[in-house]
Amino acid sequence: MKLVSYKTEEREHLGVFINGHIYNLNSCDKLIPDNMRDFLFEGEELMEHAKRVNEDIRSGKIQAKEEFFYEVIAPVPHPTSCRDGYAFRQHVAAARRNRRVDMIPEFDQYPIFYFTNHNAIQGPGDIECMPDHFEKLDFELEVAVVLNKKGRNIRASEADSYIAGFMVMNDMSARTLQMEEMLLNLGPAKGKDFSTVIGPWLVTPDELEQYKIAPKDGHTGNAYDLKMKCWVNGTQVSNGSMADMDWTFAEIIERCAYGCDVLPGDVIGSGTVGTGCFLELNGTGLLNDASYKTQWLKDGDIVEMEITGLGILSNTIIKAKDEFSILDIKKGNEVGML
Repeated sequence: MKLVSYKTEEREHLGVFINGHIYNLNSCDKLIPDNMRDFLFEGEELMEHAKRVNEDIRSGKIQAKEEFFYEVIAPVPHPTSCRDGYAFRQHVAAARRNRRVDMIPEFDQYPIFYFTNHNAIQGPGDIECMPDHFEKLDFELEVAVVLNKKGRNIRASEADSYIAGFMVMNDMSARTLQMEEMLLNLGPAKGKDFSTVIGPWLVTPDELEQYKIAPKDGHTGNAYDLKMKCWVNGTQVSNGSMADMDWTFAEIIERCAYGCDVLPGDVIGSGTVGTGCFLELNGTGLLNDASYKTQWLKDGDIVEMEITGLGILSNTIIKAKDEFSILDIKKGNEVGML
């Protein structure tokens, strides 16, 4: 089942995406809330009920209301929280190699994550960026999951049952801001909190059964061979696979839930796939050729991400009209102190 959130006349709704069409679930069955947040909080039982409704729409048993004038938004428009992991060794190793530092051994000891801004979630469409964001503006190609059960101290062996579905995720990054603040060893903040994009819909795990593979040696949880690709202005720049995840989502959830509650509506990203951002691609290019021409996102760029079974997430980068710059303030303070 592909669940989609959308707007009609500024009101949010929950629907299913079937053969290129969106059907409102609540109009088919009043037991199903007309928004994703309430739906996820109802848990597994309502999810199974919605799957039956979805099949009845497909078979024609239910004559569902098809939407015609709508705006597709993030499948989970109001996450309870948003974490982002660091699960692809290939990306981590390449980024460290490009900085001429050794691979960090702790990567293989436990999965990590950081909290990003759950109020900056976006779906398909325009991404408005401020002047400082355009200082090395980057995409990050990822997979994300959302939970639909509350849990605490969850073991990896049972954590997959907490996953309601999977989405394409673009963890937008302003690298100059990120690199500036990371010097203080606290983690990314302003370099990340302006936009995290998910979509175009939420795909339930049963739809991915055909892509399931064994996890890597020594790891626990479901793994999938989903091809991951990204294009910028029609040119392919990234090519990877979810099969390359070293840490599984089950293991990441186990870590997230240790000593605290995870909740329905929590979104968790995988971290960047190998070749999944300009930071890595530019670094590798310069390492091999000092004259390599680096690339960053700019106003008007179209970013398209495709993951097998999860659809295509498309966004256009838009420059904000506001010229306010916190980097300029910093530079002004530095000048004033000389």
